[in-house]
Amino acid sequence: MARSEVTDVLVAGAGPVGLTLAAELRRSGVSCRIVDRLPARLPYAKAVGIQPRTLELFDRMGLVREVLDAAVAMRGQLTYVNGAEQGRIELVLPPEVPYGFAALPQYETERVLEEFLGRFGTGIERSTELVAFAQDPAGVTSRLTTASGAEEEVRSRFLVGCDGAHSVVRKGLGLTFEGGAFPEEYMLADVEVGWAVPPGYGVRSMHRGEDGSIDDLLVCIPLPGTGRYRMSMLVPPELSAARPASGTADGDGVAHGLEGGTAPALADIQKVLDRLAPEPVTASALRWSSVFRISHRLVDRYGEGRVFVAGDAAHIHPPTGAQGMNTGVQDACNLAWKLALAVGGAHPGLVASYDAERHPVGEEVVGRTVRHAAEGVQADPTDPETLMLREAQLLIGYRESPLVTPLPRPDGATLRPGDRAPDCGGLTGDIAAYPVRLFDLLRGRAHVLLVYGHHPAGDTPADLAAAARELSQGRVETCRILPADAPFTVAPGVSHHHDSRGEFARRYGVEEGAAFVVRPDGYLSACLRPPTVGELKEALGRVFGP
Repeated sequence: MARSEVTDVLVAGAGPVGLTLAAELRRSGVSCRIVDRLPARLPYAKAVGIQPRTLELFDRMGLVREVLDAAVAMRGQLTYVNGAEQGRIELVLPPEVPYGFAALPQYETERVLEEFLGRFGTGIERSTELVAFAQDPAGVTSRLTTASGAEEEVRSRFLVGCDGAHSVVRKGLGLTFEGGAFPEEYMLADVEVGWAVPPGYGVRSMHRGEDGSIDDLLVCIPLPGTGRYRMSMLVPPELSAARPASGTADGDGVAHGLEGGTAPALADIQKVLDRLAPEPVTASALRWSSVFRISHRLVDRYGEGRVFVAGDAAHIHPPTGAQGMNTGVQDACNLAWKLALAVGGAHPGLVASYDAERHPVGEEVVGRTVRHAAEGVQADPTDPETLMLREAQLLIGYRESPLVTPLPRPDGATLRPGDRAPDCGGLTGDIAAYPVRLFDLLRGRAHVLLVYGHHPAGDTPADLAAAARELSQGRVETCRILPADAPFTVAPGVSHHHDSRGEFARRYGVEEGAAFVVRPDGYLSACLRPPTVGELKEALGRVFGP
């Protein structure tokens, strides 16, 4: 066995979740290694939907431009039942949301993330598999095997399993993975068609039998390229993998994902299109196809000690609404900044908040996608605007988190600690001749203290900025937002911008002075009205320690 190597974090699995985690760690200056058992990136358009909230996170990381350049807009969905159009779902969000819905093949998402990770001098160690690990109070010892069969021992402070539905890390921790499997099998295919469906619209076409049940289904998601779609449909008996719903090849009871066996041919896809396409159409340019199964499962906890799971290793569910990969990316962003601070000696309870914050999210997403898979998104009783915001993952929050400073009583403010920090525009400086967005000011930064104006009952912005620097050992930056008519003042180490259109005041619900602590993953850990050094100290102490 090769001698033990040392790193801060070992990441097992180099899909979108593992790559996001590794990139965020390296961006924070934390050493890490990322290993994957596969010799190369798979050319499959498995997860294709990129939610607006994920784009906001990519913006914060500094790679959203590359994602937007590669993706295609998702504008809506056309629904057909027995050949008749049943209406459209328009993917429209409030104007203050900076990004819409997008579609991008998973291998392209992985390419963009891998190239971004490479900027920090870190690459994927391919054909390298985690086979065992053991943890102790000081760290984790992991055993790896490479393509040559050689073994290596790695010592790390933390280990994160982003290694999918059959996770070695999850099994090694002894986590339960309760749930079930859908009896249906589906075909996936990446093809091109020339039809009159408007660009950017998906298609969901169903056939209902005499008893009202759905006995045939076609779902088409647009991809980059002319007339290109990722299509899914029920499997005909002759292509069934005939695998019991409760078992898999490795015997772990999880039937999920792409299966081996006979891959559907173009003729198999065409038969379904002939039955269910909204107009006569011929499929061509088959890039890949497969049969797949769906499980819905959730771990009992997201980690133990110094070892954690994220993404499909923690939760699997139907692909309805493109929630899976996006939920995993948010797992990674939530965990990465906590690990980065923990490596530097932050509050000992910091990493434990990962489970407290993300497990309820996983539970909600699994339940909702299972319900939508059976009944359709349209069956959700929520009003259309709320439904759209939830599907965009913009309503996720952590008001019950142990890391946020709870407000002692309702104060009439709609924005609360634990909520997503909203964007706004119209922020102007004293040098640049153009306005910027708040997200422009947050991009590339970790914790940020936003101080709006000056509250007569609060401490001065200069005192708040100084306290933030001292309490966090320089890891909190301060941005001061001034009302449009306030005189421009400059303080060392503090950026200043005018709220020239009043958007910040409206979005954050402030009239007098206030302060907000924005976490690296874009959520508010404190809303201080009025802002005082004492309350700021309490809020930052939950993260950085007393």
